[in-house]
Amino acid sequence: MYIDPGADTPEGYQISRTSRALARQVIGDRTVEDRIRQRCAIAVGDFVMADLVRFRGDAVAAGLAALERGAPIVTDIHMVQMGIRKKEHTSEVLCALDFGAEISAERGITRSSAGFLALRDSLEGSIVVIGNAPSSLLSLCTMIREGVRPALVIGMAVGFVNAAESKEELRGLDIPSITTQGTRGGTPPAVAAMNEIVTIFVEQQRAA
Repeated sequence: MYIDPGADTPEGYQISRTSRALARQVIGDRTVEDRIRQRCAIAVGDFVMADLVRFRGDAVAAGLAALERGAPIVTDIHMVQMGIRKKEHTSEVLCALDFGAEISAERGITRSSAGFLALRDSLEGSIVVIGNAPSSLLSLCTMIREGVRPALVIGMAVGFVNAAESKEELRGLDIPSITTQGTRGGTPPAVAAMNEIVTIFVEQQRAA
């Protein structure tokens, strides 16, 4: 039985169930990766999005294990932070924009990049969700090459400047990741991917 933790009224559940049924028909429903693709397509109202989602490593399992540990979830912007489901798991959801103001001013780099630098020690074993800023994803890739090991990176940076390149760089690293191909991405699919992992986690907890 599919459970959507975000649907808490009969109307909300019916909308969710109908959308999911359509997505299953178009995208398929054989694997947990298909479930991520379904939810990302629903989030943007376009089934084309499903074909752009890329997985590296056992990404969903890595995310579930991190939730089981209560590992922090670190986002690039507040919109992503606000969209992530916070019920029925113990992971704290942090936003990089709330950290590193001094680093940003000193180095002249974006606030999100500076925030990830400031949170370096918190990134080990974490889930990172980037739905906007290519600069922060590039900074994260540098830290990964230097030895920082998040459990999972959902990298869906969007735009025409370094978005495609930053995601390609992430896919080249030996780290579990969920990304979108090319310039498309953004907060909706990034949040959708994370929330579907939360949904699967809730299902597993309720079935235990």
